[in-house]
Amino acid sequence: MAPVVRALRLHPQIEDLVCVTAQHRKMLDDLLALFAISPEYDLDIMTEDQTLTDVTTRVLDGLERVLLDARPDLVLVHGDTTTSTAAALAAFYARVAVGHVEAGLRTKNRWLPYPEEMNRRLTAVIASYHFAPTTLAREHLLAENVARDDIVVTGNTVIDAFLETASRNDLPAPPRWNEIDAARPTIVVTAHRRENHPHMRAICESLREIAQLPARPQIYWPVHPSPHVAPIAREVLEDVAGVVLVDPIDYAEMVAAVQNSAFVLTDSGGLQEEAPCLGKPVLVMRDETERPEGLAAGTLELVGHRPERIVGSARRLLTDGSAYAQMAQAANPYGDGRAGARIAAWLAARLLGAAYPAPFAA
Repeated sequence: MAPVVRALRLHPQIEDLVCVTAQHRKMLDDLLALFAISPEYDLDIMTEDQTLTDVTTRVLDGLERVLLDARPDLVLVHGDTTTSTAAALAAFYARVAVGHVEAGLRTKNRWLPYPEEMNRRLTAVIASYHFAPTTLAREHLLAENVARDDIVVTGNTVIDAFLETASRNDLPAPPRWNEIDAARPTIVVTAHRRENHPHMRAICESLREIAQLPARPQIYWPVHPSPHVAPIAREVLEDVAGVVLVDPIDYAEMVAAVQNSAFVLTDSGGLQEEAPCLGKPVLVMRDETERPEGLAAGTLELVGHRPERIVGSARRLLTDGSAYAQMAQAANPYGDGRAGARIAAWLAARLLGAAYPAPFAA
């Protein structure tokens, strides 16, 4: 959302107020510092091993007080988090319009990814304005009877933020990166989705097998602190040669890690769009993705959670130069770095009578 905040501040007739929930405290604080944003409201809801119900109820309660104080004309929420859906619901209860940034992504399976797929569907029902990153996302919304005039294709703001950060000349080295041998391929890993909790041991065993391949790849994994992830990762991989496990890293460090990687192995959503910005193939450890544009473009490959598929696809990228080049050189369909500006301009047009911007076209 940082690119949207920055773009809104260029419109003198728009007053923006930033509210954060701190669903993930450390990650949030690092991002606020990186993008020089000082929120007017901070709900500070995070608790250890919090449940979805915990997050939802605390956001609803906290936002009710914020909305009574701020009395906004519009609430903008981003993506598919439980925070975003709860914030949209709080705005609806307060009779405030909602704009949904990164709207229209769908797998059409309510359980995959869980709970993100249902989160974004619920947010779409509540939202008045829909900022779709791609044409396909717009088509999903139209199929759900969202009015065409309430949708604009913008590209994704995560691309804006990622490209801006990657262009900095002061990016910090990720923790323990001095243990990475630049002469060997490095695979950046993230894995934490709730749907993968039952498969975490299989995923870790896959990584152990990859680290032992003849290409001698290195695994760099900022391990999520979830009790469903970290204990298993450290049990299976802690002493495996070529595997570097670190505590969660900040956004700038992750950008630097991806910049210096061969490819990414992840179950995350955002990295499916971000890593291809830098020409990095992405193997997606999920059975479904809400980003099929990447599959069609060739920047992504679904590998699920089974070791034979994860290891086989990693081996192919490590040994088949043409297969690697085909993914690395594929055009990223998710944005051009100007999504935030389009969203701000569209809001100025809709709410203040300014000229409408041209939509993003991949």
